Amino acid sequence: MSDEVLAIRVECYAGHRGGETPRRFWVGDRLITVTEVLDRWLAPDHRYFKVAGDDGDTYIIRFDVDADRWEMTMFRRRGCGEGTWPPGGSHVGPTRAVR
Repeated sequence: MSDEVLAIRVECYAGHRGGETPRRFWVGDRLITVTEVLDRWLAPDHRYFKVAGDDGDTYIIRFDVDADRWEMTMFRRRGCGEGTWPPGGSHVGPTRAVR
């Protein structure tokens, strides 16, 4: 299992409770719109979101509370059982499979 992460830029929606939910994010110059938040969970120093992108892929992104930044920890290409790393990259690397 890899501990690699990719810093990303995220645009969020702050709901009536003040919590931020990602609506779209950029991987380099590539814009991905979140079509559905599939899951979310909290860790002591991160807020995690499993999201479906408008490209048909599934992503796990997180907000690092201490560093005040968004990161991508995993993604799964549509139709593939394992994620590829880096997203849009040309090689398959160690990632966490989405279940």
